[in-house]
Amino acid sequence: MDLEALAGWMAMHVAGFEGPLSARKFEVGQSNPTYRLESPSGSYVLRRKPDGVLLKSAHAVDREFRVQAALAGSAVPVPEMLALCEDESVVGAMFYVMGHVDGRSFVDPTMHGVAPALRGAIVDEMGRVLAAIHGVDVEAAGLGDFGPPGNYYERQLARWVKQYRASETGEIAAMERLVDWLGANMPPDDGQRTLVHGDYRIDNMLFAPDGAACLAVLDWELSTLGHPYADLAGVLMQWQLPPGPEGRGLAGVDRAALGLPSDAAFVEAYCARRGIDGIAGFGFYVAFAFFRMAAILQGVKKRALDGNASNPEKARRLGAFVPRFAELGLEARHAHG
Repeated sequence: MDLEALAGWMAMHVAGFEGPLSARKFEVGQSNPTYRLESPSGSYVLRRKPDGVLLKSAHAVDREFRVQAALAGSAVPVPEMLALCEDESVVGAMFYVMGHVDGRSFVDPTMHGVAPALRGAIVDEMGRVLAAIHGVDVEAAGLGDFGPPGNYYERQLARWVKQYRASETGEIAAMERLVDWLGANMPPDDGQRTLVHGDYRIDNMLFAPDGAACLAVLDWELSTLGHPYADLAGVLMQWQLPPGPEGRGLAGVDRAALGLPSDAAFVEAYCARRGIDGIAGFGFYVAFAFFRMAAILQGVKKRALDGNASNPEKARRLGAFVPRFAELGLEARHAHG
């Protein structure tokens, strides 16, 4: 990045900014390259679109900026949005700058080294913030047009099948079976239409350094108006994966010993916060979450093969998970009621 050009732009668009700038790329933010910026006026974070030819609706940093700006001061904690730059000549791609949040992040939900009681409180806070996202009055927040109308799951299935086909590198039998099953078992539209984060999990959140309070929810690239169960199922999908830095899940973990809730307890607490009486046929939503993640990972793999991934080696490793995610999606169909 041309830090001089960036500093010049920030001097005009970010109140109180003073150069010069230094920048360090975060390892996280696989999809949209993310940088910590240091300057005499403080710390900032920049997120930009990646280089290369991109799928039409992917890497929408302008949508990320818009939704987080709309949530400022709400029950959903987000970083302060400072400025959006749609002029690609400044750093070579569209980007936005936000305030740096000094919080604690966890790579995976086992939260290694954290006391069991605090682990439970952090996961409960995850549930509270998720219910808060789904409780946002989207019209009052100016987000009434943030997603198209109609059946969210029909729309999402069509979108992600199309994205998957656009980045396919060979036929995967389990993916074909999963796509067919999802199409044949689409639940009727129940009228719920809320803000949806699209990638809600513990490693996209920042917490107080010494407590359970969430300071910021990050990575809103996939956010839209849609069905709230997509986010809830996404959390459970993540937990079915192996623990550790790759899977970032809870498969095979003694949750009670770690102070972590069961899937059922997490769903029950979420339903209580939203005032709903349980969720019928929840397996569909979890199966869809696995399908969508498989499609996303296939896109990451394709970018790695095309030489455009933010972290090519990691992208290839993630791409190898696609068949396994499809198989887990097939398993999830009947595992969650």
